[in-house]
Amino acid sequence: MKPFYVRELSVYPVGRRRIFLLAVAVLASLVANFETTIATILPLLMSDLGMSLTVYGQIAALSVLVGGLSAGFGGILSDRWGRVTILVPTLTITAACNFLLATVDTVAELFWVRCLMLFIEGAGITITASLVRDFSPRMGRAQAFAFWTWGPVGASFLASFIAGFTLPLFGNAWQSQAIIMGVVSLAMCAVIIWKIAEPSASLRAQVLEAEQALEVREHTHHGRVRLLFRHPHLWAHVLGNTGWQVLYWTFTIFGQTILAGGFGMDPAGANRVVALGIVLNALAVVTVGRLSDRLRLRKPFAAVGTVLTAATLAYFIALIGPGVPVGQITFVYALLFVFLGIAYVPWMASFSEDAEDVDPRLQGSALGLWGMVVRVMIVVLLVVSPLVVEAGGWQTWLTVALAGQIVFLVSTVAFKGPWARRPKVTV
Repeated sequence: MKPFYVRELSVYPVGRRRIFLLAVAVLASLVANFETTIATILPLLMSDLGMSLTVYGQIAALSVLVGGLSAGFGGILSDRWGRVTILVPTLTITAACNFLLATVDTVAELFWVRCLMLFIEGAGITITASLVRDFSPRMGRAQAFAFWTWGPVGASFLASFIAGFTLPLFGNAWQSQAIIMGVVSLAMCAVIIWKIAEPSASLRAQVLEAEQALEVREHTHHGRVRLLFRHPHLWAHVLGNTGWQVLYWTFTIFGQTILAGGFGMDPAGANRVVALGIVLNALAVVTVGRLSDRLRLRKPFAAVGTVLTAATLAYFIALIGPGVPVGQITFVYALLFVFLGIAYVPWMASFSEDAEDVDPRLQGSALGLWGMVVRVMIVVLLVVSPLVVEAGGWQTWLTVALAGQIVFLVSTVAFKGPWARRPKVTV
């Protein structure tokens, strides 16, 4: 018997109905990212608990590792039991955990609460990506995933916006933000519970090229996860993109720190530069996603975006040091985020399609495997990058991130799909 909040669709939605359900999936992505955001209160939290940045890095690394395990299992369970069955409890319980976070008095308590939150959240984020695939035909999948990436971007902006206006009202008490995030998250969860739906298992097993065209495949049982491990091109996707993600997560976690420490920028100026990069990235992913869908090409965008990112990153590394004009730093940093956007969304559409060709019933498992491996990489990043920076500066660590871009570029050779479309010949 399905839980009360599960609504399965026996007929594939089209038109406005499909777009609406995609929007609900994007809202779920935003909630999953928003309710675990801690960057806005981290300085206050560290000061209140007497916690050093090194200790926080260790806590973050271990809790992200727990989230990585959850991502892998959550994807498998969502394929077997349904997306919404797992997603709604993970979003709701994680939102409620923010009230528990507000009671933290010691570093040990923070560690256990964050592990609990990220263990629950890990499954939720990968399931939202699976829902986006379920409601996006291949002709529009890159653009759909582009909007999905607005989840973490929107979460960052929402958390910063709320903190900027409400922290002074509560005497800069970080606990106020934990409570507000819990209330806001639960309110959004209520909307999701009210409106969310998912395709039935039989619909998920079908491949949709366009809204009105289904390729029916006969599947009577659940797909076997081990089938994914037999395909080298899927491993090329997962491991190659994990190398690409080193740069993305370096900027996500340490962007302001790099600008302040490497270029001597003040914190406010560094935040403005980062905010501009995020906005341009959000615009780039939608634009490139639409173009990738129109041309039905994935690999060329991923490769070109990576080449441009690598070249710009090499220039950025060479710039690091005092005396660089703020305008120049801002321009180069913004270009990096635009080029990252060019590479990412077409890759995600390509990965989804390649996994779908292996077995459309295993989308959640494939995305969960990817999410788990990426989170293991983040753990290594949190532990290793401070040591590398201490020994050789940000130039050395960003060179490691540059190598990750090269690994991803090489991996694109193994991806399925064409590099170009042949023009139609008219007789």
